Formats: sequence, structure tokens, C-alpha cells
Amino acid sequence: MRVYKKAAIAACLSTVAVLAACSSGDKAAGGAGENLDSRGNITMAMGKNDAATVKTVVDMWNKNHANEKVSLKELDGEADSQLAKLTQSLEAGSDEYDVMALDVVWTGKFAANGWVEPLEGKLAVDTSKVLPATVESATYKGKVYAAPMNTNAQLLYYRTDLVSKAPKTWDDLTADCAKAKTAKVDCLVTQLKQYEGLTVNTSEFINSWGGSIVGEDGQTPTLDTPEAKAGLTALVDAYKDGVIPKAATGYNEEGTHTNFLAGKSLFAYNWPYMYDKAAGDDSKIVGKYDVAAIVGDNGAGASTLGGYNNAINVNSKHKATARDFIAFVEGTEAQTEFANNSFPPVLASLYDDKELVDKYGYFPALKAALENAKPRPVTPFYDGVSKAIQDNAYAALTGKKTVDQALTDMSAAIKAAAK
Repeated sequence: MRVYKKAAIAACLSTVAVLAACSSGDKAAGGAGENLDSRGNITMAMGKNDAATVKTVVDMWNKNHANEKVSLKELDGEADSQLAKLTQSLEAGSDEYDVMALDVVWTGKFAANGWVEPLEGKLAVDTSKVLPATVESATYKGKVYAAPMNTNAQLLYYRTDLVSKAPKTWDDLTADCAKAKTAKVDCLVTQLKQYEGLTVNTSEFINSWGGSIVGEDGQTPTLDTPEAKAGLTALVDAYKDGVIPKAATGYNEEGTHTNFLAGKSLFAYNWPYMYDKAAGDDSKIVGKYDVAAIVGDNGAGASTLGGYNNAINVNSKHKATARDFIAFVEGTEAQTEFANNSFPPVLASLYDDKELVDKYGYFPALKAALENAKPRPVTPFYDGVSKAIQDNAYAALTGKKTVDQALTDMSAAIKAAAK
């Protein structure tokens, strides 16, 4: 998961001249729909936090493409800085990056601004073998604008020494809270601090109850439904009733895993990284936990997607090479390399690979989660939409607004963000 804010990109957005000065690349001769058959060396931009894993796949490509090599350009580790750098470059019309690894929440913004080529016609990439939810995250107004590279989804962690099996529904989970009370531990811990994690959790509850936040246009709120209200109500009631502890409004991912690994909770919602941590030297629950898909009203819940999608710069001079490279990244060889480096793949078949399942015990649960997952709102106004969700969900959790008022105000703030 990545977080960003408009403020982070403000420094170089005042004039076109300043933007050009901020970019180190040359202004491209081409543009949208041009250079579709052109081949040559290309550059890929990627945040440095995950660049080492992607570098291995780049090396695999380069070994067999001497005249079409990929150079990996590492951006800052912070997503805000990555977004700012890419925005500056693209606003300046630069071709310094041919392929860009975009956080899944950036698709709508880059597509709406005309910064990336739609993957259609000569640039079409076969996505039939990748997980459908990842393709949805790369789609804006009915067009695919990026090729899913890797993915992620939150899982339900549970204590096997306190419950015999994972709950199948939300009612099952809340019923198990009696066992948490007997064991004198929290029932469910998750991320309710007022940051991107609250957007993730609010989206999960709304989607898991059959609701949605925005429509396909990326800007029309869709929160005025019984399903959206039921989802947010379930989250708010869980907090009020003690299913989720009061301390959770201060929890991010780290706070969640600190609590769960210390043996202080029965259940936790968190990302797959926590699976190995729970088996580590600092864990007090070694051998006493397992994972499953998160739960919803009537069954498996809709986890929120993380991950990266690869997009092609409209100003790239070598779009044919860029297209073939991002298709290669979706292939079995590259995706297996990702899987073996704890970088969850988008290729659906790998989640049934016995060798990988034996190596990564969370793979079956992650597959189930990804099959029901939903992306966060695909919108060019994501930062404003995320803030609208956070502000109003937090107000409802802390009793400053009713659920109805929070949803009404959330809708109004989403509309304002789109203006």
C-alpha cells in the first residue's frame, strides 16, 4: 500500500517552465498514439523500496534483449516523492521514463491526464491469466491503461490456540469475541488511525457488504445505498461495541502487528508481510496462528488491493519494446521470480503451485482474498477521495457524526474533490 498527498507535488507545479526545469529528461518528439512500432532501449521508473525485486526481472529480460535493454531508474522510497517526480516529468512532456510502476491508486489520475497510453490495439496486453481484480485496478472508464505487475490484499489472521477454525462470516467473527473475552485479549485489531489505512479498512467494510464508493467515471459517489450504509455501520458498531478495541484509532500496520504478535488479540486484519513476522523471534504466537480471507456480511469479504501496475508513457519513443517488456513481466518466468521473493504475483495459476504453497503458507488464503478483492476507487482525484473517506469514517468512529451524516458528507467531499 502507498499513500500520497497533493501537497507533495506542489513545489514544481506553478508554471510549465518550472516543470521543465524540474525534469531531467528531454521533451519527447512523439505523443499519444505515436511510436507504437518503435523499438530500442527503455527506462523503467520504480520506487526504491521494491526495486531490488524488480531488478532481477529486468536482468532476466536484458539477458535476451541486447538491443532493447531496460534500465531501472530508482525513485525515492516515499510514495509522495515518487508521485511528485513522475508528475513533474510527465507534465513537462519528458520521455525520460518509458515504463512506470504505478501504485494501484494512481491509474485514474495518470489516465485522466493523458500521461499514459491505453493498452489497446498494438499495445494490448493479454490479461486473461491474471487476477481479475488487478485488471480492474488498472482500468479507467472502461479502458485498461496499465498491466498489473504485482498485487497484495489484507488477510484475516487468527489465533489457532483460541479458535479451532477461521470464521466464515462477520457474525461468526463477532460471536468468537466471547473467546477473546475469556482469554482477556482484544477481539479484532486493524488500522483505524486517520491515514491511508483507514481508507483501506473503510473500503473493505463498504465493499464487503456489497456497496461501493465511486462509480466507473471515478468521480460520482455511490454511497447513498443500503449496502454502503450497512458496511460502514458494521465497522462503526464494531468499534463502539468493543469488537475492535478503542486503541485501534491509533493503529497503523505496525501497531496492528505489534498487538497481534504480542498475543494481545484473537484476530487481526493486515497484509501478508505479517505472516512471516508472526513466526519470528519477537513473536509470542509462533505456531499458534493461521490466515484466511477477511469476512463480510454473508461470506468472504472484499479485501482492498495493493500492488503496482506498469504503464507506458505517452511520450516514450520505444513503445513496442515497452509493451513487450510489461507483457514479459506478467509472464510465468517473471511472476514466479516475484513469488519467490515474497512479492505477491498477479498470475492466478501460481497460487495453486504446490512448491510455492509449501513455501508460503499464506498463498491459499491470499488467493481466496484476491479472488474477492476490490481496488480502492479508481479516480483521477484519489487523494481528495481518500481524504473524504478518512475524515468522515473517523468522525463516525469517534462519535462526532452519525453513519448517515458521515456518508452524506463523504459524498459531498468526493464531489468537491472532483471539481
